[in-house]
Amino acid sequence: MLPLADAYGRVATDLRVSLTDRCNLRCSYCMPAEGLDWLPDDQTLTDDEVVRLVTIGVRRLGVQEVRFTGGEPLVRRGLVDIVRRTHDLGVETSLTTNALGLQRNAQALRDAGLDRINVSLDSVRRETFHEVTRRDRLDDVIAGLEAARAAGLGPLKLNAVLLRGLNDDQAPELLAWAIERGYDLRFIEQMPLDAQHGWSRAEMITADEIYAALSAEFELTPHGEPRGSAPAELFDVDGGPATVGIIASVTRPFCGDCDRVRLTADGQVRNCLFARDESDLRTAMRAGATDEELADRWVVAMAGKLPGHGINDPSFLQPDRPMSAIGG
Repeated sequence: MLPLADAYGRVATDLRVSLTDRCNLRCSYCMPAEGLDWLPDDQTLTDDEVVRLVTIGVRRLGVQEVRFTGGEPLVRRGLVDIVRRTHDLGVETSLTTNALGLQRNAQALRDAGLDRINVSLDSVRRETFHEVTRRDRLDDVIAGLEAARAAGLGPLKLNAVLLRGLNDDQAPELLAWAIERGYDLRFIEQMPLDAQHGWSRAEMITADEIYAALSAEFELTPHGEPRGSAPAELFDVDGGPATVGIIASVTRPFCGDCDRVRLTADGQVRNCLFARDESDLRTAMRAGATDEELADRWVVAMAGKLPGHGINDPSFLQPDRPMSAIGG
């Protein structure tokens, strides 16, 4: 087995697979109201191609966990079958979703072997949710969460981004809502991955601001367990057992412990969320490359990973692809 190692001693064992660049929300920090030009169908990996590359990652390259992302992965028609075939490889499988459509798919996903779900939810106020996502679908998200819990897809994690002037006053409210329902909440600093390239450091709500807002209403104490490669810094809330996480991707980057590699919906390997370069597995695969040859290409792609994402460097350039086209 060839590990997906880089020159700085990191080994990637966590594979994030984007199944589509399409989404049924239009979150203001991700894409414009009119949406984007989606990938043509012939450029998107087929179900069999996705499973083949995932299988190479697991059996030849040491991948231990696979998370399916988008865009919005629930709009991928073959999702349940892809999850089932991945689960059969013996690895942990998870899904990052906006939960639209989860109500009708949660049980099928659980039956296919899905282990966990992360749901993006930035507000539990209907008007704010509508303003952030440009869709009036909060009830569908809540119904999807309830269906996931009923199906046994737990623990359920929520991911929230705070936006100045939109929901930056709602952090304690969102945490109280999550704790009451038994959901694990993580706040994420907004990252420069929007399609509009409108991200501004001055406008970003920092981890310190999030901590201060939560501390005004809750007692937060550092969680005792080692963080490892997990991106979130965990805090016990009011003595526990509930916790809250803060992911300081920009102000306190954790690149030195990163164990992730990404595969885009069109078959490109990205060794970092903020990478400017990609390695094309799709073209080689469709040209007849063997599994061994594809694995070798993947290893080379990971070997060139930079020491960090470079957001705090004056020379930083935002990736051409937005988050919806990369996969979280």
